[in-house]
Amino acid sequence: MGTSTTDINVSLEPHLLHALRQIYPLLPPNHAQDLGHYLTDPAPSLIPYSVLSTISQWTRSGPAESLMKSKDLDCHDYSMIALLAGTTSSPERKFGRYVPPKEPEEVAAYKEQERKSITALLNAVLSVGCVGFAAWWAADKTGWKNEWRVLFALFAAAVVAISEAGLYIIWQSRRSTSPKVQAKLRYEKKPEPSPDPSSAVQTEKAITTSLEAANLRHRR
Repeated sequence: MGTSTTDINVSLEPHLLHALRQIYPLLPPNHAQDLGHYLTDPAPSLIPYSVLSTISQWTRSGPAESLMKSKDLDCHDYSMIALLAGTTSSPERKFGRYVPPKEPEEVAAYKEQERKSITALLNAVLSVGCVGFAAWWAADKTGWKNEWRVLFALFAAAVVAISEAGLYIIWQSRRSTSPKVQAKLRYEKKPEPSPDPSSAVQTEKAITTSLEAANLRHRR
């Protein structure tokens, strides 16, 4: 749900305070009463956006223009653009830190790492399953009972699983460089070529020739 302008405050800067004090004696009683709370000494640090908007709308009315001209005040100085210039909207609020969108190179690097991680995990699962089945099938040739065959297959699968987990941890630890740094190194921009001195000289000569031609036409 969006925030309405009635809930927005504006920082009361010195130049804004000076402009409001100049227009204050000319305001109607209801507007002067609303503004008077923010012209105290010392002045508060904030003023509602709605108060400034009301004053700005009043300055564009017919009676206000005549009153302001009598006091050498310009109604354009009290437009919302002029009043809000140099101020800060809602300085008392703490907004979240802006997180810029990821660069295409960084997104591509992350996707590549995800594919590698998924492939490594699938290979590990297949390796564990194949080794367990091979151990169970090989134990059948020895004449062991089913209980020993199952235990042998589980033991072989556990050994392979532990080794695959160790290899995966080592592979992850070696990727100390972040994908963003890798992407920047991979897609490093080429330095811009330095300007050609000869082209600068030619440009200067062309400007000089144009100035001489203009002076000649002026003399004629």
